[in-house]
Amino acid sequence: MRFGIYTLDDYDLKGKTVLCRVDMNQPVDRVSGKLKSTQRIKACAPTVRELSDKGAKTVVLAHQGSDIEYKNYYTTEPHAKTLEEFVGKPVSFIDDVCGPAARQAISDLKEGEILLLDNVRFCAEEQTLFETKLCLTHEEQAHTQVVEKLAPLADLYVCDAFAAAHRDQPTLCGFEQVLPSAMGRLFEKEYCVVSELMEAPAHPCVFALGGAKISDAFMMMETVLKAGTADVILTGGLVGEILLASQGIEIGKGTMDFILRSNYGEFIEKAKDIYAKYAGSIVLPVDLACVKNGKREEARVGVIPADFDSSDIGSMTAAQYRDKILGAATVFVNGPMGIFEQKESELGTKVEFEALAETKAYTVVGGGDSVTAAKQYGVTDKIGYVCTGGGALIRFLTGEELPVVKALRHAAKTFPADR
Repeated sequence: MRFGIYTLDDYDLKGKTVLCRVDMNQPVDRVSGKLKSTQRIKACAPTVRELSDKGAKTVVLAHQGSDIEYKNYYTTEPHAKTLEEFVGKPVSFIDDVCGPAARQAISDLKEGEILLLDNVRFCAEEQTLFETKLCLTHEEQAHTQVVEKLAPLADLYVCDAFAAAHRDQPTLCGFEQVLPSAMGRLFEKEYCVVSELMEAPAHPCVFALGGAKISDAFMMMETVLKAGTADVILTGGLVGEILLASQGIEIGKGTMDFILRSNYGEFIEKAKDIYAKYAGSIVLPVDLACVKNGKREEARVGVIPADFDSSDIGSMTAAQYRDKILGAATVFVNGPMGIFEQKESELGTKVEFEALAETKAYTVVGGGDSVTAAKQYGVTDKIGYVCTGGGALIRFLTGEELPVVKALRHAAKTFPADR
């Protein structure tokens, strides 16, 4: 047991039917039906392989897209072949989640066999709007269709979906109410990494926060500064722009219009309060960049033109941030410094990730865009740890107990392990 949660080491898996919830949600090309990335599938494969190797009848549950991410809302059938390649064993697939066909396929499994069910979000109770509007308790989630139909067929529930641990949905939090439960190897590893990052990082510890997930970034910023986890926070993207605006610094009409249009204006006052408390630890951009007529233009903070529409930090800021990263003992990155998908506005992010590859610090990268950036610049293998979680990681770093962690701890107290 670790962190009040059982692990695979606490169970004899041979002959057991195991429901294994993973996060294999990947960008998908709906026209070709092909996955654009396989990183999360590769990450969860060791747990699936271990279950099979130890004689479990393994039933894999996963989601792909959702009602609010319809472009990626798709069957998990393409995932089966990819999972099979990474596991090195046959993976069968059935286009059903908890209906008669799925239940029969589960009942027919033999020791060591692996079955992937279809997208769990084909069930209404797994949809994001179902979660956010109904707000079912974990006890109520145990009485949803997907749990009531599948739980009687299983001996053990394993959650290996740390990337989805901030979600409060039946396949993530309902099974723990009625089945012995454990975390998988990926969940265990990521929990350990982020726990160490929060509790005992080597100092100086530098956090680099960018991107557009404003609410999560400001929550995390205050938590890690108050706890003394971070010594320095480098800011870029909308995070940096909002902090500049909070100090009455001109960031350009286009940038401010976007902030207000996106309903981020409320964070300007919050940023002002945070900066007043921790100004000595928060580093703001000293210059910004925009793209005009297909060309990159930069301007110093304090003399930003009114028509400026920022899309990146400037080259002087990028150089300063590089030095901070190279001088750190621990570096955590969440969110890009600018719109790195465009060549004209990638400089800040490119310099940042090249510094991550060069520094001797222990480095942790989290969040979908940051993972993509690491891959784009060819530095993934040079980063200490790449976390599959985005939202879950950020919520964890705010000090919040994640719903799945709470559910797994409940199961540990309710259902003793068999070892």
